[in-house]
Amino acid sequence: MSSTYDLMVAHPFLTGLPPAYVERLSRWACRAPLPAGTRVFEEHGRADRWWLIRDGYVNLDTRLPGRGDVIVETLGPGSVLGWSWLFPPYRWHFGAVTLGPVLAIALAGPGVRGLCDADPAFGYELTRRFTAVVVDRMQATRMRLLDLYREPA
Repeated sequence: MSSTYDLMVAHPFLTGLPPAYVERLSRWACRAPLPAGTRVFEEHGRADRWWLIRDGYVNLDTRLPGRGDVIVETLGPGSVLGWSWLFPPYRWHFGAVTLGPVLAIALAGPGVRGLCDADPAFGYELTRRFTAVVVDRMQATRMRLLDLYREPA
């Protein structure tokens, strides 16, 4: 069985990150097997961690008035789940539920924020990577909402 550190080094989100940074992150990480159908977090709930998905799939959803929960995006192996832990007020912008069994690495948000504060170069690199995730999620949400509200031809 691979160590948490080994799983992290192999994850695409951390590709190119100096080994010393990955080692620091690994101090705040643990394996997180999630059973099928697990509600990982609720929209607007307190965001205090994030996950690197190794195996399996997670749906991101949002609640739309009159429509209920709408799937915004499906994340799979190599994806990052959760970015709201990094930006105040530390509340989830979406909900997340596993489609089947998921193997992920969970990282503690407050601990990782402390690493970022202590080392601005590390903080900048991690924030740069998460900003790309945020932009991607917002674009996926925009496209999904356009699909939902597109007038029939």
